[in-house]
Amino acid sequence: ALRFIDDAGGVPGLGDGVPVDLASCFLTGESAGANIVHHVASRWAAEHLHAAKSLRLAGIIPVQPYFGGEERTESELRLEGVAPVVNLERSDFSWKAFLPVGATRDHPAAHVTDENAELAEDFPPTLLVVGGFDPLQDWQRRYADVLRRKGVKVQVAEYPDGFHGFYGFPAVADAGKVFQEMKAFVESNRVAPVKSTAR
Repeated sequence: ALRFIDDAGGVPGLGDGVPVDLASCFLTGESAGANIVHHVASRWAAEHLHAAKSLRLAGIIPVQPYFGGEERTESELRLEGVAPVVNLERSDFSWKAFLPVGATRDHPAAHVTDENAELAEDFPPTLLVVGGFDPLQDWQRRYADVLRRKGVKVQVAEYPDGFHGFYGFPAVADAGKVFQEMKAFVESNRVAPVKSTAR
């Protein structure tokens, strides 16, 4: 999709009245979508960044990314049977259904926190959203650590009471804060940052 937009010089069919700033594109996704965002950004930085005509990937926002591995982390064990949405059985099934036949959860599609994992030098700045009641939080924090060690600018937005997907529930106190942090991240990482007019 990024190559298509870059080749077209915009988003075909969007309409002339819709402003699109290809010099400041951001990718965001939540859960499995955040995992996809990581892999798309990684491939873009490694294979297409220097050949891009007008599209600049200015940042990514993985929201509670669904990463994993064979190891059982402390948070996965501590929150088993306690946290809503994600549990070991459901997670194991999801990986088995998604990964190639015979692959383990240490496959590169799942296990991006391996120190030997490939990461392009020009990987974009990252805002990572982590919930303290999400069993996947240890994988997410490791991800931030790996990015930092590889020289990526990383900002972690921590929500201590956040369960996996909490931002989708307007009644949850911190749900709106996630979107405020996302907006601030986008504004601060644009080619020409826009000053907020909010009071």
